[in-house]
Amino acid sequence: MPAPRPSSIVLHRASRVLEVAFDSGEVFHLPCEYLRVESPSAEVQGHGPGQKVLVAGKREVNIDAIEPVGQYGVLLRFSDGHATGIFSWTVLLELGREQDARWATYLAALAAAGLSR
Repeated sequence: MPAPRPSSIVLHRASRVLEVAFDSGEVFHLPCEYLRVESPSAEVQGHGPGQKVLVAGKREVNIDAIEPVGQYGVLLRFSDGHATGIFSWTVLLELGREQDARWATYLAALAAAGLSR
């Protein structure tokens, strides 16, 4: 069975949310802040296990542009200048499905480090 593919990607600038619908029927509302702090870029994820960087202070970040990358994903250009890391369809699907758990982990890490969104 092939992996779900996006059927619609809509940026809601005012609410800073990227709405991604998949052909599986799943629809996710992904805050730009969440996408920025979970960016698949090496700058955020590091170059190996356990190297992920805790990114703080991105509460107001938005997406300035969405650029297609081949048939497999998009490059998101964020308002803070971050524009590395390709969000493949698989990554977007995982971020949608795991949003609650990942967000809770992120908030706990911020609190433990004494940082704010």
